[in-house]
Amino acid sequence: MEHAINNKTDRPPYGILAVLMIGAFIAFLNNTLLNIALPSIMADLKIEAATVQWLTTGFMLVNGILIPATAFLIEKYTVRRLFIVAMGLFTIGTLVAGVAHVFPVLLAGRMLQASGSAIMMPLLMNVMLISFPVEKRGAAMGVFGLILMFAPAIGPTLSGWIVEHYDWRMLFHFLSPIAAVILLLGGILLKDKKEKVNIRLDIFSLTLSSIGFGGILYGFSSAGNKGWDSPHVYLTIAIGVITLIWFIVRQSKADRPMLNFGVYKYPMFALSSAIAMTVNMALFSGMILIPIYVQTIRGISPLDAGLMMLPGALVMAIMSPITGRLFDKIGGRILAIVGLAIIVATTYVFSRLTTETTYSQLIVLNAVRMFGMSMVMMPVSTNGLNQLPRRLYPHGTAMNNTLNQVAGAIGTALLVTVMSTRTETHAAEIAKEAAMANGGTQMTEAAMAEMQQQVLMRAMLGGINDAFFVATFIAAVALVLAFFIKRAKPAEDTIEETKQEKVMPKLARN
Repeated sequence: MEHAINNKTDRPPYGILAVLMIGAFIAFLNNTLLNIALPSIMADLKIEAATVQWLTTGFMLVNGILIPATAFLIEKYTVRRLFIVAMGLFTIGTLVAGVAHVFPVLLAGRMLQASGSAIMMPLLMNVMLISFPVEKRGAAMGVFGLILMFAPAIGPTLSGWIVEHYDWRMLFHFLSPIAAVILLLGGILLKDKKEKVNIRLDIFSLTLSSIGFGGILYGFSSAGNKGWDSPHVYLTIAIGVITLIWFIVRQSKADRPMLNFGVYKYPMFALSSAIAMTVNMALFSGMILIPIYVQTIRGISPLDAGLMMLPGALVMAIMSPITGRLFDKIGGRILAIVGLAIIVATTYVFSRLTTETTYSQLIVLNAVRMFGMSMVMMPVSTNGLNQLPRRLYPHGTAMNNTLNQVAGAIGTALLVTVMSTRTETHAAEIAKEAAMANGGTQMTEAAMAEMQQQVLMRAMLGGINDAFFVATFIAAVALVLAFFIKRAKPAEDTIEETKQEKVMPKLARN
């Protein structure tokens, strides 16, 4: 399949990349803007942590369902057409979320945003992969990471300032005109062409993947409210797993699979995928747990909570191009091992939080954790993708994005569930201790209310620490896997893969 931007000998299409990166930047900014606002949304809409986490897991759920179709979409349609659809959906979702006064409307807006974001990231990653040769890809990915990491750098602080001075809905009102301008610019500037490709989307496979991924994510996300012993939870997960196995079997037999599991024949890609999924499970949860701890338990203002996250995000942004160049020189193994060791250590320290943990300690701890993360995600995923033949790039990026979103959503749901259930356990234990210490003495209503509030805060702190402790073990699994990383050699260097790559365009046109 020929494409205007597919020729590696040409100068990389910096114009197309710039427009795509700005669109991806807005999508990333949207995610980090909302994290600091979660406690304010909980208070305003009178919802619990197990409910508000749907704004994160729901977003990832839609990503997980739609991303499998992106490999097909990238093969079938032009970059211009996909960008306009993706940015259009994102803009509409932002407008809907901005007028939400009940949680279901807000969630619907977030899911519309997610449907656009699901197309945006794989599209950008695929253009990046086909625009730069393997020996320059680490540096290119590093610059790409620097631009995208600037969003987490300014997102929490900007969000904190907006939430402190305005209603949380202003976050969406602020984004919507910017998204609209980018949509307009993309429509004007993107001019790529593509030969007509005669392929059809497998609707039944898309249905199976939606039920499979959706069932698993919905089950894990519901456990926080309903408990693990609820049939609503374990039956949904079981249906999801069975359907997902059916989907995988169907894809393995298809001539043109929607999501090509053949990418897992390449060991370094399979390993990088496993590491990235495990790390995402451990890290995504912090996006919800840390703001709840900082604002709900410690009473730190949204602006100060946002400023607390700023140094960590800046460290990631600065390290991204440096890590990219280091990857080109020494490969991903050493970077991943060092980075994951840092992540494991800092996640464990997060499991020892107290009401006396100082603001400066939180800043340093988060910054060191983000330093570790900067050495893991981009090098590991790039090393895995480097082993794939060029024709499998869209499937590799779609697989990575799908499973990373699914893993992140499962990790978030799992650890928020751990926090919720352990908070209830701690609350019962602390209340029992308080009653015994009180010795049956009568208390005024005000004193009783104050004691209940203290019990709830201590119990929630215990629940958050337990969740981070579980996350420490999850991150440790990724650290063990990192020792098996080897520098990947492009599979398309072999004669057989080169022949296949030449045959694929002809097959696509038949």
